[in-house]
Amino acid sequence: MKNRVETLESILERLRHSIRQNGLKNSKQREEIVSVLYKSGTHLSPEEITTNLRTRDKSTSISSVYRILGFLEKEKFITALEPGKTGKRYEIAAKEHHDHIICLNCGDIQEFVDDEIELRQIQVSKAYKAKLISHDMRLFVICGRCQKQIKE
Repeated sequence: MKNRVETLESILERLRHSIRQNGLKNSKQREEIVSVLYKSGTHLSPEEITTNLRTRDKSTSISSVYRILGFLEKEKFITALEPGKTGKRYEIAAKEHHDHIICLNCGDIQEFVDDEIELRQIQVSKAYKAKLISHDMRLFVICGRCQKQIKE
């Protein structure tokens, strides 16, 4: 898990402020979804989030989870990755910069940081007389486990 740049409580405080700014009623479910993602430290599907929430509240609906995920993504509390056929997976946005390596077969997502890649991106930007603002690197692969299964 990458280092957090913000505590869960500070994220929830920002969320409450955003909810007020958007003229919405405070919703415990929004906070619970942020908490689930924060505490998981990984990339979860809407179904996995719903299953987790249902351990505390059996009435949690997947349609509510999808709606809330849309709001949280729009407000930049979470980010979504689409690893391929497995559908969107979400992670908390308040993490130090990292890149992703994604298996197109099983949808497994691993986070990584490579200092050489980071330096090279700055060099390429400078060569184009541009200022690098941000980047999003995703490497799409067939992981070792899936390659092994394919060979069998």
